[in-house]
Amino acid sequence: MQLTVNGQTHTVDVPADMPLLWVLRDVLHLTGTKFGCGMAQCGACTVHLDGAPIRSCVTPVSAAGGHAVTTIEGLSADGTHPLQRAWTELDVVQCGYCQSGQIMSAAALLKQHPNPSDADIDAAMRGNICRCGTYQRIRAAIHRAADLAGG
Repeated sequence: MQLTVNGQTHTVDVPADMPLLWVLRDVLHLTGTKFGCGMAQCGACTVHLDGAPIRSCVTPVSAAGGHAVTTIEGLSADGTHPLQRAWTELDVVQCGYCQSGQIMSAAALLKQHPNPSDADIDAAMRGNICRCGTYQRIRAAIHRAADLAGG
């Protein structure tokens, strides 16, 4: 099966029903995407499929064939994406485990709503759980990223 991940085409020899998360982490060694709950409830495994956020823990790799997959590593190679800059600037991360999924959900939001309201942010981020409770900093960072991106 061929996959396009972060703009690069990869050929993988895996079962069609293998979760995309495990292909990314164990086969392609892109470990920024995290395993959280395995039931699409926490958002730690969020990646983009053709620009839309999906939960890679429950998405079979066969569903990604012929589509563009973007992981946290694909946002920017050097950490200069506005969300990555805002996350650092506002010191959002506490333990950090959920943050790649948080950033990927936020990136999809900003693509649709370059200048989101608090309500837009709350709705878009509802499926991402932060066990450390950094929700206020996450919201502030999304607003800051919108500013950095010119939204």
